[in-house]
Amino acid sequence: MSDYATITSEELKARLDAGENIRLIDVREAEEVAHGIIPGAEHIPLGQVPQRLDDIPREEEVIFICRSGYRSGQACEYLTMLGFKQPVNLTGGMLAWAQLP
Repeated sequence: MSDYATITSEELKARLDAGENIRLIDVREAEEVAHGIIPGAEHIPLGQVPQRLDDIPREEEVIFICRSGYRSGQACEYLTMLGFKQPVNLTGGMLAWAQLP
């Protein structure tokens, strides 16, 4: 069982459609992001997360995105271990996002 929260693509889309200002970080590689990114998401490849901790809010919700939810889950686990309060994993990642109507 993980110590971080998750969100579905449907829940995220509903929140974005409602106009919520949500911090999104896409941890995929540049060549993956080149094929599409959720509007408003910041790109920080997973391998750069340890060097970019100052770019990630420690106290507020941040939703992490990857292709399937695995790498973003790794980012959430790592950040939780470091004391970040609200990392959230997009379950199913961009694969799930792409299935939205």
